Amino acid sequence: MATLGDIGVSAVINILTAFAFLLAFALLRIQPINDRVYFPKWYITGKRTNPRSGGGVVGKFVNLNFKTYLTFLNWMPQALKMSEDEIISHAGLDSAVFLRIYTLGLKIFGPIALAALLVLIPVNVSGGTLFFLRRDLVVSNIDKLSISNIRPKSYKFFIHISMEYLFTFWTCYMLYKEYGRVASMRLKFLASQGKRAEQFTVLVRNVPRVSGRSISDSIENFFKRNHPDHYLCHQAVYNANKFARLIRKRDRLQNWLDYNQLKFERHSEKRPTSKKGFLGLWGKKVDSIDFYKGQIKELDKELTMERQRILKDAKAIIPTAFVSFNSRWGAAVCAQTQQSKNPTLWLTNWAPEPRDVYWKNLSIPFVSLSIRKPIISVLVFALVFFYMIPIAFVQSLANLEGLERVAPFLRPLIEWNFVKSFLQGFLPGLALKIFLYILPAILMIMSKIEGHVAISVLERRTAAKYYYFMLVNVFLGSIVTGTAFQQLHAFLHQSATQIPRNIGVSIPMKATFFITYIMVDGWAGIASEILRLKPLVIFHLKNMFIVKTERDLERAMNPGGVDFPETLPSLQLYFLLGIVYMVVTPILLPFVLVFFAFAYFVYRHQVINVYNQHYESAAAFWPHVHGRIIASLLISQLLLMGLLSTKKAANSTPLLVVLPILTLTFHKYCKNRFEPAFRRYPLEEAMNKDMEDRASESDANLKSYLADAYLHPIFNSFEEVELVEVRVEKSQVHIPSPSPSDPSSPSPRRAYHHEDEPSYDVNRYEVEEPQTAYHYEVEQHQTAYHHEVESYSNMFQYDTESNHDVYRY
Repeated sequence: MATLGDIGVSAVINILTAFAFLLAFALLRIQPINDRVYFPKWYITGKRTNPRSGGGVVGKFVNLNFKTYLTFLNWMPQALKMSEDEIISHAGLDSAVFLRIYTLGLKIFGPIALAALLVLIPVNVSGGTLFFLRRDLVVSNIDKLSISNIRPKSYKFFIHISMEYLFTFWTCYMLYKEYGRVASMRLKFLASQGKRAEQFTVLVRNVPRVSGRSISDSIENFFKRNHPDHYLCHQAVYNANKFARLIRKRDRLQNWLDYNQLKFERHSEKRPTSKKGFLGLWGKKVDSIDFYKGQIKELDKELTMERQRILKDAKAIIPTAFVSFNSRWGAAVCAQTQQSKNPTLWLTNWAPEPRDVYWKNLSIPFVSLSIRKPIISVLVFALVFFYMIPIAFVQSLANLEGLERVAPFLRPLIEWNFVKSFLQGFLPGLALKIFLYILPAILMIMSKIEGHVAISVLERRTAAKYYYFMLVNVFLGSIVTGTAFQQLHAFLHQSATQIPRNIGVSIPMKATFFITYIMVDGWAGIASEILRLKPLVIFHLKNMFIVKTERDLERAMNPGGVDFPETLPSLQLYFLLGIVYMVVTPILLPFVLVFFAFAYFVYRHQVINVYNQHYESAAAFWPHVHGRIIASLLISQLLLMGLLSTKKAANSTPLLVVLPILTLTFHKYCKNRFEPAFRRYPLEEAMNKDMEDRASESDANLKSYLADAYLHPIFNSFEEVELVEVRVEKSQVHIPSPSPSDPSSPSPRRAYHHEDEPSYDVNRYEVEEPQTAYHYEVEQHQTAYHHEVESYSNMFQYDTESNHDVYRY
């Protein structure tokens, strides 16, 4: 059992580590060479284009203004200057609400910590029970501050029960206020948004196949019949995963071609060369520019053939579509109602925003989805069980004295006091952190296999799995496993009637392990987050070996957004620890408070200067945060009831039975009162926005706007034209004209795309009547820095009299 001295050693190590990280960050952030690592958000928004340097060659890499070194800590007050409304405008509602979770922790645990330390700590210290049990159990001075130190049948338990009621009511009050505030912010945010494609669009899945009719025609006929006044158009979805892989390959070749052309422009006296072998290490030496042009030319032919195959193959269209309506009201009615008497067909839901679509999962059949989810549930359960083995080993390190009694041969290893303090106070939390490092990636893969079609949903499902894992393994597993190791000697030498007593006394003793875990993960871990050591090293390695063009530099600089799958479950674990131990071992609360305050400060800085969210869900994750805090309250109440039952507090324990019932009633009320704002879009709000658009005449050309809102990867064009000539004869590439009379001909116009997928398109299309032939031609440009693109989407005109596309060049 870790002693007070061990906790002190751990605190010193983690405080020094956190201070070292903060000092390193403060110095690294002011160096011009690191500007894109610590301020990428400002580069992405266009408010900063070059690092601030003092001039000269050295000044481009090192900050030569020594006055800035005297004020290197000014980033701290700067992180607090931006208001919440400005953060919403700058980073989005998701980021602003994410920060509110930390302030909620401070609001809940601040008053609770003060009351617990002033009331419960003196009550616990006055108990003295552990003094008489020290021969049988492994105890420490910290355990004497917990409820375990209260004598059985003591009337002092009424104080703990009263404080449990008080703390629960305070937590529910703060949750109610915060839920209402976030729901109001969400509705206000949605009402303040301008015209967006997802406001008018519904995702339709499991479209039934009808013999002799294409998927596209079935969708059009169904919605014209059932939504005649509001249906506008639809966009079919293609299964083009192979095409996307070819695009990624072409993108890599194009980067090498750009690099070699830039190199030739700077040193025109010698053309660049490379070897054709693996990684250019061996093989025949060839002209690099001609070699990559040839590779791209061959790949373009393959892309053209693959594109032709997709357009001609009716099976390439999957039974899923994005259906657009002429009003938000019409889209809301369709998205929130059942479309068919068969509840498994024509499934509708709100379409994710363009950045949020996870394209690959749209092609998963509906039957497969119903099979995948239970299989993944079984695999998650198996994963949780498997991880109990390393968790048990980690917990054995948390109590070397208890382990020494069972395994005396380890005694020479821990004879030195400093080594023992290090192993008990620092290593268990660090080892557990390492075991959890790769887990989010595994859980994300499982969530993708489940078949969710939005990145935001994937992250929320991954966060849910991670939370259940941490609840079972990190929390319950640490208590149960740690108890077994601590009390093994006592269990083997005492009667069975004494075992429940020892378990009840031992549960609060695990607070020492959780204190060390909070200091490692919540103090030093948060400090490492702001240092961004891994992104810093990766950026400079990419800049040295991979970055060849401005596009490569932007990709290397991309910081990503808040890591919700890992950050939210970790946050909820701290809520769980604080709520469970607020009555049992109140000395843990100050450590939790330090975490919430420090993490709020760090993540506020990261949201303002670093993170760039890839999607905006308008705080759709908040009901999950609220529900898991409620679950923490229930766990706390049940554990306290079990603990008091071992204390023979028969008179006081029944008083706790009412508390879980009241908590569940409160949760149900909040669910009915606030959750619909996160699950449904009110028709009243939709109609108000539609009327505003009609009054301002901003709904003009809505059909053309929605048609181009999302393009399938096979129709989306590069931002830059490829530096290669590709000429394909008309006789080689012939595609029948997409027309209403030909049900097998898909409309390439009606397609959504996933922004994360690379894209490819050609520069020039020629369409001839009556036989439509596609003539692809890419003209080579001499400049290496700027390539103009002519999107083929501008070459289509919509016939306003019909929902079919009219192709004109």
